[in-house]
Amino acid sequence: MSVLSIILKDIEVFQVRNPTILSKERVVSVDALRGFDMFWIIGGDIGFPTLDKVFHNKISGFIKLQFDHSDWLGFRFEDIIMPLFLFLVGVSMVYSYRKRISSGSTDSALWIHTIKRIVILWVLGMIVQGQLLTYDPHKIELYSNTLQAIASGYLIATIFVLYFSVVKQVIATLLLMLSYWAIVSLFSVPGSIASVYSMEGNVPNYIDQLILGQFRGWWQYSWIIPSLNFGATVMLGVFCGYIMQSSGDKMKKFQYYMVFGILLIILGQVWNIWHPVIKKIWTSSFVLFSGGICILMLGIFYLFIDVWGIKRGIRWMIIIGSNAIFAYVAWHLFYPSFISMANVFLNGLKPWIGNWIDALGIFGATGILYLILWYMYRNKTFIKI
Repeated sequence: MSVLSIILKDIEVFQVRNPTILSKERVVSVDALRGFDMFWIIGGDIGFPTLDKVFHNKISGFIKLQFDHSDWLGFRFEDIIMPLFLFLVGVSMVYSYRKRISSGSTDSALWIHTIKRIVILWVLGMIVQGQLLTYDPHKIELYSNTLQAIASGYLIATIFVLYFSVVKQVIATLLLMLSYWAIVSLFSVPGSIASVYSMEGNVPNYIDQLILGQFRGWWQYSWIIPSLNFGATVMLGVFCGYIMQSSGDKMKKFQYYMVFGILLIILGQVWNIWHPVIKKIWTSSFVLFSGGICILMLGIFYLFIDVWGIKRGIRWMIIIGSNAIFAYVAWHLFYPSFISMANVFLNGLKPWIGNWIDALGIFGATGILYLILWYMYRNKTFIKI
């Protein structure tokens, strides 16, 4: 048997249907990283930019810029928040599916759970950003939200994880990205003379407009064709979940993450030459580049928390991450109410705190939601989908 055959055979131990017992250890770093990501979603990304009103210097200006999505080309800190959310879904899938299968769940039961989750995520996405609660068919957006991107990526990853060997999962993930590249590069928008990678001339936006019409969301963003790459992003998380659930040395796992993450960042930058990194249409180079950053972040959290055992100061992240979907929906639906509640205690301080009022109002709103999440965590109330 060749060395390659041995390696490929060893890799298959990670397939979730494999009865081999792998590590069942609770990986705290994943929960903490999820909470870290959610913090920026529930106020951090709009709170920190307001500090520029207070300090108004080069550093605060740079921070403010990082919390605004790239206009089109390029990458800023704000652009990692959504990919990290999808990536961590993939990491968790490995644990959840292996647990369900080892407990005797049939394919029918798995698919009932999966479809239920997809439907709930889709409807919640329409509620928080798709204007479903306007009850106006002229305003409703069918596909325009992070939760729906998760649902699409989750569906694709479920098929791969349940029915493909690990090697075929890797190949299928590459094919997703290459298929996206081919669609965008080889076709052009009818009647357009703009670049295939411009806001005006790209195929993903054209397909969204063609299929969704008045029911599409923000015009710069696209969702249907990028669903291929939502699946690829989730699958990168799956592959990292395989590494994490292995029974190998913890420091070795950290090293694998570092190598894997750096390699993807380099490949993403190389591919960027022909296939630009564009978050708003979720290009394949964006998948690699953002995925590499996600893996490095996971590796660093894993090193500090699960390898070195440094857990002081992370409980707040675990509390937020333990009810991530609830936090996401609650923030988007009730953010104005949280701000109003915070301002009850802050408005009288305006003469003394000056430009701090906006930042304190936002962080106060985040604090109110955090208290709700803390109460749920303390009482072991976890809303799972």
